[in-house]
Amino acid sequence: MLIIGICGGTGSGKTTVVNKILNILPKDQVAILYQDAYYKDNSHVPVEERKFINFDHPDSIEFDLLLRHIDMLKHGETIPMPVYSYISCTRSEEVISISSKDVIILEGILLFTDPRLRDVCNVKVFVDAPSDERLLRVIKRDIIERGRGIEQTLDRYIDTVKPMHEQFIEPTKKYADIIVPLGGENQVAINILASTIRHKLGIEKDHYVVAPF
Repeated sequence: MLIIGICGGTGSGKTTVVNKILNILPKDQVAILYQDAYYKDNSHVPVEERKFINFDHPDSIEFDLLLRHIDMLKHGETIPMPVYSYISCTRSEEVISISSKDVIILEGILLFTDPRLRDVCNVKVFVDAPSDERLLRVIKRDIIERGRGIEQTLDRYIDTVKPMHEQFIEPTKKYADIIVPLGGENQVAINILASTIRHKLGIEKDHYVVAPF
């Protein structure tokens, strides 16, 4: 089994990189675990206080559960990946069944802050992007997908997203095996990552569709 960790700041383009990897690898050989699914359930927190939850701090993630699920996948078991709602800040009663695959992709902003997760990854990728581009993506995402107003989004960026990025996320870039500048738009870096995956899996290039430079 090959485990690929994809980390980077909020709005850096991690999802785009993941999607491009999925276009490269055979679909039946890949499973994806999203760090966002493992945010701690906050149903016990009063609704009025949930808007103050810091989702960019490592303490907001249930890393033990994520690691337990990774271990289950490594042993060929199927896991119940949680479903998390940013609207209610709680976990759903529903789960998503993820079966063990040849390639496991882990994606999230805080993955490399936990040394146990760093150790479990065969390939560690840091998706990098300028802060102004990340901010624009955060504004668009929070307004469209998470029901936040622009003022609320900007306040959150200033109060938590930016300082947490500087304190916890940016320093983990040093652990990366591959850094992808300019997010998912850097096709050269994507192709280098694809080549690394092919080499580690020992599968011939003809089995993949690699995008041109």
